[in-house]
Amino acid sequence: MLPGNKTAVVIGMIALPLIVAGFDLSFWLTFLMVLLLLAALWLNSLSGLLRRGGGRQLVLDTISMSHFAEKARWCLDRLGVDYQENKSNGLIGVIFTGRTVPRLRFRSGVVESSIGHSPEILRFLWGEYAAQDDVDAAFLKPDPEALQLEKKIDRYGADLQVWVYYHILPHKELTLRIWGAEDPDVPPWQRLLAKPLYPAMAAFLRRTFRIDDAHYAKAVEHVDQLLADIEARLPDGESYLLGGDKPSYVDITFAAISGLWQQPDNYGGGQAEDCRVAHDALPEAMREDVERWRQAYPAATAFIERLYAEERI
Repeated sequence: MLPGNKTAVVIGMIALPLIVAGFDLSFWLTFLMVLLLLAALWLNSLSGLLRRGGGRQLVLDTISMSHFAEKARWCLDRLGVDYQENKSNGLIGVIFTGRTVPRLRFRSGVVESSIGHSPEILRFLWGEYAAQDDVDAAFLKPDPEALQLEKKIDRYGADLQVWVYYHILPHKELTLRIWGAEDPDVPPWQRLLAKPLYPAMAAFLRRTFRIDDAHYAKAVEHVDQLLADIEARLPDGESYLLGGDKPSYVDITFAAISGLWQQPDNYGGGQAEDCRVAHDALPEAMREDVERWRQAYPAATAFIERLYAEERI
């Protein structure tokens, strides 16, 4: 089923009782509207059955500034395979479409499947493309050491989510921009709903991520621990996290997730420009954290910048 059409029909179903009550519609007119909505759902499903096409059709559901979405996006870009990016406006997309991000949806013939969470997406990409002669997927090869380090970096990514929301949630306009309020690729209805629903969404996030002083302090402590580990792995500033002369998906994972606070040039590969915030426009306490990390972990900082400069296509 096409996601955009399905979402429109679902919104129509939700809005129908309000329309009926507001305009005092007759039974038969209401019945006709229900039939039309059901017909739209049926036609949308039928279009999926009738579509044919060779090869995979990939769609990556994202939030532009999401560091986990950037991890998946970067790996897809490096593979050089064709895919479509479908952006959502922060929590609005999760609430109204039921999708967490990143999520990779793929179609083979009439069958559409999806995979959520960036590690599972990368395992799928390795399994799908490793044996194809025209795609260089060697950087995605998993092994026990790589998987263990990826897990640690993803945990660091979750701590950064706490760090970000602790700083930005008190600043409504800043948060809305990061969620895509000014990104033309985000559906207009999501951008429209974000402002009036912001208080409820902010409260939901504070509860979900346990945004308070104690949890923030613990998250920052974990961030420091991971950055110290990475700093020790990069004594010369020129190597890669697992050795070798080429970056692996683990290097990309660290650079992509760290891009959330580092904000290097080309973050998002051009897909996050309408959501980025200048360093000087960040809350003062947030800037202080960033500057401290840059000074305390110069090799890790330089590594992030190098990967974005040399490898982010």
